[in-house]
Amino acid sequence: MRSATFGAIVVALMGTPAFAQDAGDVAAGEKAFAPCKACHNFQKNGVGPDLKGVVGRKAGTYEGYAYSAALKNSGLTWDEANLREWLKNPKAKVPGNKMIFQGINDDKKLTDLIAYLKSQS
Repeated sequence: MRSATFGAIVVALMGTPAFAQDAGDVAAGEKAFAPCKACHNFQKNGVGPDLKGVVGRKAGTYEGYAYSAALKNSGLTWDEANLREWLKNPKAKVPGNKMIFQGINDDKKLTDLIAYLKSQS
C-alpha cells in the first residue's frame, strides 16, 4: 500500500511547475542566446557554425566551418548533457577549442538556452 501511495505522489508532483521547468523556457532561452548571436545563428552566414539542428549533431562536423582539431577529434555528440557542460565552460569541456566564450554558470539559464536550441533544431 505504501509504494502505491508514493507512486501517486510522484505522478502528482510531475505536473507541478518545479518539474515543468526542467524542460526549459524557450522564450527565456532565446533571451539567453543573445550573446551567442555575435558569432552564431540558425542560417549559413554566421562567424561561427550554424546552430540549426545542433542538438543531436556530432561536434565539429558542420560543413564549411574550420573547427579546431580538439573539437573535431572530441568524439562528442551535442546531446543535452554535453551541451550543458560545453555551455558552462567550453575550455574545460574541450581543451584546445577555439570558441571565445566564458560560459554560463546559471543552471536555469542553461536549461532555457538548451530548450531554445532544441526548438531551432
